[in-house]
Amino acid sequence: MQIGVMGFTKLSLGMLIVAAGTTVSMAADTAAPSFPKPAAPLSDATTALVKTWASAPLGFTKALFVKGPASGFGQYEPRAASAFSADEVMHVYVEPVAFGLSEAEGTYSYALSAGFRLLNPTGQVLAENTDFARFENEARSPRRELSTSMSFQFSGLPGGEYTLALDITDQVSEKSAEILLPFAITSEDQQ
Repeated sequence: MQIGVMGFTKLSLGMLIVAAGTTVSMAADTAAPSFPKPAAPLSDATTALVKTWASAPLGFTKALFVKGPASGFGQYEPRAASAFSADEVMHVYVEPVAFGLSEAEGTYSYALSAGFRLLNPTGQVLAENTDFARFENEARSPRRELSTSMSFQFSGLPGGEYTLALDITDQVSEKSAEILLPFAITSEDQQ
């Protein structure tokens, strides 16, 4: 049996022509893959991270207003100021850490939910939704790099100071934490 491979004319089971005059033998039977394992200090550090991750409270390495929805972990454009026009969409980027992971049948999963409260300067709740968004996924390896992107639009707010309070709950570990993002709505004559 012969198979065509990118740039090579043919691949025969048992032998691969790598370059002119160079031949690499391949075993005909299937063996376990071979690759370098992480160095012992890195393995030890990873073990320590996993233990600390599980015992630490839910936290965040980033929580900020951004120019638009993030396209992935660390892929966002920070906003220079937290002042918005009255009907402008507000985009928030968050990187949670120490969230729980559940394992079942060789897959790891996480599940976070987010609620929000819009507060005026005296702490009065102007709007809220306790189950605004859910972030869930599963993978074959435990995932520790996670980002969330949320968008809000509060039409008709008069100019002034406000706070967007995000309540993030980890559905796996039942940990929760609050993020407070102060912002301002500019009146038309301030624009």
